[in-house]
Amino acid sequence: MKGIEIAERGKQQLAELTGLAPGTVSAMSHDEEGWHVAVDMIELRKVPPSTDVLAVYEALLNDQGELLTYKRMRRYRRDQITEEAG
Repeated sequence: MKGIEIAERGKQQLAELTGLAPGTVSAMSHDEEGWHVAVDMIELRKVPPSTDVLAVYEALLNDQGELLTYKRMRRYRRDQITEEAG
């Protein structure tokens, strides 16, 4: 599978398992374990939308796009801007 297909499969499977609305794929990498896909998911919608609570979930998929594991990495409000060291 191509990277874009893996990313879409990760989003779909996370949405099905968690019941949350997926946002953007914020990171993706491949190593000996498989494909690591980080997806921003909307955990709680609020008014105004800038205060929605989001979370970054990391999914591990095999080369066929099957979900092996996932975990929530961090939570944040939509209006929080953070710079991550790279």
